[in-house]
Amino acid sequence: MGICWGSPARNPTPTPSTTTTTTIATTGHLNAGTTGTSQTSSNTTSSGSGKDSLYSQFSVSSGDEAYLNGQILPSANLRIFTFAELKAATKNFKADTVLGEGGFGKVFKGWLEEKAASKNGSGTVIAVKKLHSESLQGFEEWQSEVNFLGRLSHPNLVKLLGYCWEETELLLVYEFMQKGSLENHLFGRGSAVQPLPWDIRLKIAIGAARGLAFLHTSEKVIYRDFKASNILLDGSYTAKISDFGLAKLGPSASQSHVTTRVMGTYGYAAPEYVATGHLYVKSDVYGFGVVLVEILTALRALDTNRPSGQHSLVDWIKPYLQDRRKLKSIMDSRLEGKYPSKAAFRIAQLALKCLASEPKQRPSMKEVLESLERIEAANEKPVEPGFRSTNTTPNRRRQQPSHHRSSLHPKREGSWSYQNSPRVRAV
Repeated sequence: MGICWGSPARNPTPTPSTTTTTTIATTGHLNAGTTGTSQTSSNTTSSGSGKDSLYSQFSVSSGDEAYLNGQILPSANLRIFTFAELKAATKNFKADTVLGEGGFGKVFKGWLEEKAASKNGSGTVIAVKKLHSESLQGFEEWQSEVNFLGRLSHPNLVKLLGYCWEETELLLVYEFMQKGSLENHLFGRGSAVQPLPWDIRLKIAIGAARGLAFLHTSEKVIYRDFKASNILLDGSYTAKISDFGLAKLGPSASQSHVTTRVMGTYGYAAPEYVATGHLYVKSDVYGFGVVLVEILTALRALDTNRPSGQHSLVDWIKPYLQDRRKLKSIMDSRLEGKYPSKAAFRIAQLALKCLASEPKQRPSMKEVLESLERIEAANEKPVEPGFRSTNTTPNRRRQQPSHHRSSLHPKREGSWSYQNSPRVRAV
């Protein structure tokens, strides 16, 4: 279950430097060295957790190749922050800077003042994820984020700026995403939350598909936890996939799947993975299909507040996705009918393909992306109804948050987060 913090030999205090970069060694360790000097042991993490060696499995020659406007960097280039820096940036992790909270810990909004420009008062807004002292997810997922986001670069993946590891303090520093999570826009309540118009929903779906397609086509990275709360939006509503704590390298060319512990989020996890622990690249496609349905309906993947028989969105809604008239009855009422019915139905059909029970029957993410781009290119204009739509489904009130990864770890509220619910852990 990860590294034991009781062993001081495995928890050296790094030598801080604002010019420090991180490289991933062939052993899978994280070696931190200050530019121009040799300090390869001051920030080494242990591989005793069984974490895959990214550097040895990523193709080094692929560093200069672009995949769907993204690339695998030959080596990571992450800043190592001191705890004091991040404490100052977040005003001592003040409560009013909290953006969200999850199984890993809290996410804080921070202001990083650049020393060279301090006279002008300029700096960078950041998001800081801080490991909770009682977190069960801990070191392994922290290391996974550093390993993957340190080398994977794409416009639709959230950017990891750096990390901090001092004593028992583990933190990750990201670019700040102004519009928060897709989850909040779809399911949030209150006057501050405005419903997303159709064109923005389509843009978000395409952006998220591009990010996931990049992961699958670059080096077969299986994301493993695709859901609305892990899709973050910048100021222009560009979707970026975040939270790589569960990401895993996919099977080799001679294999169809990898076998691993079942971890993820109820309602989004593919049935074959939940049943057998067999993880396919197309297990991610299933999760994407669930999110497509959420984008259409603004109903949560899993909600025990709904009537019996409707707790699981996929099981309940599937018949509605196959019929144009039925689809209209479950579309998000906040759209007020202002969406192109043909495009909505095509997306519903695409979602059905993604939700196929067998992985082989699902399209690849590259095919999903191409389908969404064709829908966008058709440029069908949203319908302007002459009256306010009253189409609602039975018991379609604003649903309370109800993601379930484990009954032992109820979701903690947060309108904006990089990780905001505990995960299923089954051996």
